[in-house]
Amino acid sequence: MSKFDSYFLMKTKEVPDYVREKLSFFDQDASLECSEIGDGNLNYVFRVIDPASGKTIIVKQAGEALRISADMHISTDRGRIEAKILGIQELYSPGLVPKVYLYDGTMCAMLMEDMTGHTMMRTGLINHEIYPEFADHVTTFLVNSLLRTTDVVMGHKEKKDLVKSFINPDLCEISEDLVYSEPFIDYNHRNNVFPPNEDFVKKELYEDEALHLEAAKLKFDFMNNAQSLIHGDLHTGSVFINKEHTFIFDPEFAFYGPMGYDIGNVIANMFFAWCNGDATIDDEEEKEEFCSWCLSVIEEVVDLFVEKYSQVYDEYATEIMAKVPGFKEWYLEGILSDTAGMAGLESIRRIVGMANVIDITTISDEKKRSRAEKIVITLAKNYIMNRKSFCCGADYRKAIKEAVDKFES
Repeated sequence: MSKFDSYFLMKTKEVPDYVREKLSFFDQDASLECSEIGDGNLNYVFRVIDPASGKTIIVKQAGEALRISADMHISTDRGRIEAKILGIQELYSPGLVPKVYLYDGTMCAMLMEDMTGHTMMRTGLINHEIYPEFADHVTTFLVNSLLRTTDVVMGHKEKKDLVKSFINPDLCEISEDLVYSEPFIDYNHRNNVFPPNEDFVKKELYEDEALHLEAAKLKFDFMNNAQSLIHGDLHTGSVFINKEHTFIFDPEFAFYGPMGYDIGNVIANMFFAWCNGDATIDDEEEKEEFCSWCLSVIEEVVDLFVEKYSQVYDEYATEIMAKVPGFKEWYLEGILSDTAGMAGLESIRRIVGMANVIDITTISDEKKRSRAEKIVITLAKNYIMNRKSFCCGADYRKAIKEAVDKFES
């Protein structure tokens, strides 16, 4: 009998023994050290290291309750979902996700590659680091992991089996509440609104019924459009990166949903980085360099996605009706519309919702933070209300300029 034969939440002192029992990764006589490194809301993440050899491994265990709220309980099956999708993403986008060595369904724990030499992207962006390869890497990941798991490419029975395998009701419910509903109608009274902007939020979000209608349409699309195997939470905290390489990880919200959900998340989070740089960098030359790069990434994410989409579609499409002239273009129009809508939803929920984003909350100057939030909300509403008009990167750059100019200080 092993103490790991039934589920319990591990402490740091127990993790090295767990690794030794499950994998022959370290030498048997290695003196292992362990630290908890996770800062997320759902899981416990440990790094185990052998100081003598320098070898490291990550253990990620799913807890039964959210760290931000002990009253919110979710299924630990999300660990299985995460391990499985990482394997699929590695198949379609090799080298852009960490390798999974083992998933243990009893302990709801995954043993995986340590992304050494990389920094969490959100941390790097708050330090105003520039990552020149990110737009290229992330669009390669998006096109391949998304388009190649749709009915356009996959056999329909294989795809339906994956839809069944990735049913993820607990985490989808979190997204349905925190992304699509509560930022507009605060019925659970969990929103975090910056006090100087309370009146602005009330008028622009809580009282805008036309906006509520569009958010409702997008919510029902999220709940019913099993288009593609999406990451489901692709923000800059789900990316580990350096100047040359990108890892995308943490896909525990994965399920079959609209492709634009992931793409729009990336766009929104890059604009949060722009807001932080614009508000906190004193040196004008440095500010111009960093903020211009953020805008170029937003533009390139859209344009490179469109370019790579066409290439991957032509190479891998198998469905006979997907090859009908004009269908590829029609299908892309829907993806791009969903992308803009999702960029707006993610933008709004990170400003007023339960899970604010530190790119904004760490802006210490109250007036600058207030301005940044108003810009984000104004831009987001444009994305949502006019989502069918966002067809290329230049459309995003134009909308951003209009929103920024409206609150020019």
